[in-house]
Amino acid sequence: MTKPLVKQVAHTCVFARDLSAVEAFYRDILGVSPKFDFKRGEERIGFYLDFGNRTFVEVFMRGDSAFEDRNQINHICFETDDIDAFMANAARHGVTVTPKKLGVDHTWQCWLADPSGVKIEIFQYTEKSMQFGASGVVCQIDW
Repeated sequence: MTKPLVKQVAHTCVFARDLSAVEAFYRDILGVSPKFDFKRGEERIGFYLDFGNRTFVEVFMRGDSAFEDRNQINHICFETDDIDAFMANAARHGVTVTPKKLGVDHTWQCWLADPSGVKIEIFQYTEKSMQFGASGVVCQIDW
């Protein structure tokens, strides 16, 4: 197998309808505060979130960004070491989360959305998670 020409995902960009609500969601539910802000003059139009290991999410105010109008992102997936604790924290903040289920890739998952409707998947890997097994195997989808 040849070496990939890219190293990893650098960031995902999402739009926000309410920048403060989205910031509070990522801070209070996911535990990640902005690393820095994007401003146009003195006006804050977005922020950058650092999830560690060179993984980032940038958030821009929907009406103030100069990007294509269509949203092509289906969802963002974040890893946790304790999906039950994550779900309990989200519930304490009044955020609706799906029940956890063991995915066909043998990874625990649950789903929620940020205040702008961006779908978020939460992963907790297991010993059998296919992401860390041999290459070339097939994961049969049941949905």
